Amino acid sequence: QVQLVESGGGLVQPGGSLRLSCVASGSILSIGVMGWYRQAPGKERELVATEGARTNYGDFVEGRFIISRDKAKNTVDLQMDSVKPEDTAVYSCYAKGLYTTTGYEYETWGQGTQVTVSS
Repeated sequence: QVQLVESGGGLVQPGGSLRLSCVASGSILSIGVMGWYRQAPGKERELVATEGARTNYGDFVEGRFIISRDKAKNTVDLQMDSVKPEDTAVYSCYAKGLYTTTGYEYETWGQGTQVTVSS
């Protein structure tokens, strides 16, 4: 089974930058889509950014975040710039369409990493 492990969360001041990283491990042959979602307290999970056949960003990103993916290494990073207090949330790595040596997994999630934007 594929596992996703995130790193890079923490406390950052408004207007600052943070970089999240995620690595997928397991007997992976290929992954269709990798990306990030987030969930703030009392709110529904929402798309931050995904990269597959095309790149998608949540409307709130407004050019502040950049997703980058290394298919050979099965990693996906999220560079977050000009962060705002409303970006505070648990950010979870996501992967869909995973082919492994043991079969196919439709999707999987990481455990999440906390990002807190506060002065």
